[in-house]
Amino acid sequence: MDLPLPPVVLNWSLASFVIVTVAMIAITVFVLGKVLPANGRPPLITQMLLALAVLGGGSILLVSLVFVFLNPDGTSAWTWVLLAFNFMMMFPAGIWFIGLVVFKDRRIDPRAWFWPAVLALVATGSEALMGILFAYGAVGGPIPTVDALATGLSSVWFFWSMAAVMAALLVWAPLGVVERWALVALAVSAVLAPWVTAFPTIGGLAMSVLMGASFVLLVRALLRGKVAPSEGRLLAALAGAFFAMTVTGLSVVTTAGTVLADLAFGSVMGVVMGFEVAYLIRRYYTGRMARPWVARTTDDSDVPMPVTGPGVTSVREPRPTELPSAGR
Repeated sequence: MDLPLPPVVLNWSLASFVIVTVAMIAITVFVLGKVLPANGRPPLITQMLLALAVLGGGSILLVSLVFVFLNPDGTSAWTWVLLAFNFMMMFPAGIWFIGLVVFKDRRIDPRAWFWPAVLALVATGSEALMGILFAYGAVGGPIPTVDALATGLSSVWFFWSMAAVMAALLVWAPLGVVERWALVALAVSAVLAPWVTAFPTIGGLAMSVLMGASFVLLVRALLRGKVAPSEGRLLAALAGAFFAMTVTGLSVVTTAGTVLADLAFGSVMGVVMGFEVAYLIRRYYTGRMARPWVARTTDDSDVPMPVTGPGVTSVREPRPTELPSAGR
């Protein structure tokens, strides 16, 4: 029996959009890999501005591609695409130069959520635009806005694009064992999510198995005392995310995939994935570094800096799951 696959909506007329989409995913992963530190030191404000400008410029390019399907004047629409492409190339360099003059060598506040939240919002918005672009591309022209949002936010192009970004961050991130596997479970849910809207019964069953297995493993970690208080807060957030995904996923199953149900499920998944990206970005430069799955090279002269400030006297102690395993 062949496994039913969610619709990819791929044809020759969309070849140029596929090239842009794949390139945008690669650029997002590359840029985040460059600005997120491998040594735990907070990045420069200019580095974060450059990453934000590149991701934001990509989003503007995707908006111009969506405009191709909304504007009946094809020549005018593609002119805007070319202008957006030129803007994407020049805007990041200009923002970086201005940042060098204004902020010089200042580093971001490692305890603040501003930069992780902004980068995650722009990255998630960019991937959502990819899904919406292919929703219009599937019909080759304008469709109702709600239908476009529902199709785009519940498509392979949105879910799997976000899964690719989260996978890269998870591989490089310095995370504890419990922390990492909790976030891996959310990333896997993004891989399974397209089946929920395309084949509700199969997708719902797959998501249930994932949530059940995650619950068993996390309870086992709790009983063994391997969960630190900060990881406990993450697990509580994970439980809330799974609950929201379950409720909206059930609405897709019970309503046989109505537009509003698909939109609700895709929106909840988008919020959950955005929060995970923000958490992972911030985790690169907060506290003591745990061992990543794949270590990146670091500049030995740029040593990690402790988190200091009011009420903070030193780098925190390692979490239980960050300690070396004693032969276990």
